[in-house]
Amino acid sequence: MPERPPVPDDPAERIRIKRIYRVARVSDGRRILVDRLWPRGIAKDRARLDRWCKEIAPSDDLRNWFHAHPESWEEFAARYRGEIETKDELVRALAAHAEAGVVTLLYASKDEERNNAVVLRDVLRQRIKDGVTKNA
Repeated sequence: MPERPPVPDDPAERIRIKRIYRVARVSDGRRILVDRLWPRGIAKDRARLDRWCKEIAPSDDLRNWFHAHPESWEEFAARYRGEIETKDELVRALAAHAEAGVVTLLYASKDEERNNAVVLRDVLRQRIKDGVTKNA
């Protein structure tokens, strides 16, 4: 049986992202889907989720806007960070999971570098580094 990779000492580095269409692994730790819509072609039992946190996903308006303007990544990221900031309790709870172990944020987008999970991961990492996970 393969050995589990070590859990990083830095909780901020415990937050990972992964496309939901990739095979679930024990090393994923807590698997949290962060899309508002259920991913096409994925059976709920195959997803092996610990949580579907659609409340933290971009609003329908922002998601639709970005779909129509994929070249506007920086603007999307800024707008989404603004939406995330209005969900402080949820952000604290998600960041606090990394205090306990590895968390993998799952997304369906084909673009692995420009998607909502990338923005959310970066926000959560910064929150942890700033010490803003308490009272979750």
